[in-house]
Amino acid sequence: MRGEQYLRKPAQYALVYNKGSSWANNLLVMKALPNGLALSRYGLSVGQRVGKAVVRNRVKRLLREILRLTPLQPGWDIIFIVRPSAAGVNYACLDKSVKDLLSRAGLLVERYEKVGPRTN
Repeated sequence: MRGEQYLRKPAQYALVYNKGSSWANNLLVMKALPNGLALSRYGLSVGQRVGKAVVRNRVKRLLREILRLTPLQPGWDIIFIVRPSAAGVNYACLDKSVKDLLSRAGLLVERYEKVGPRTN
């Protein structure tokens, strides 16, 4: 991933926390705010309640890989806040949870258009 795809500064996080819309499920909370750029940026928030450093780093690695493979709508700042219940889940559960939140927010890019009947 390129560095421009991350939220880096505390002011960027604060803006999304304060003004962004929120969606949640049992593993994650997602906050999103339009940024007016040609690309989407994301940040991860994994607190100490999730577990020790090894567990937190594993969850962050999984989330980064899921977001790398997931096509997002351009022009959004997105923060994923990890809940403690995400510490023991596998890749597939976390992937389903992320895609559920992104689709509810309308931030997923559909890879394939629906195929309709051919007209000649």
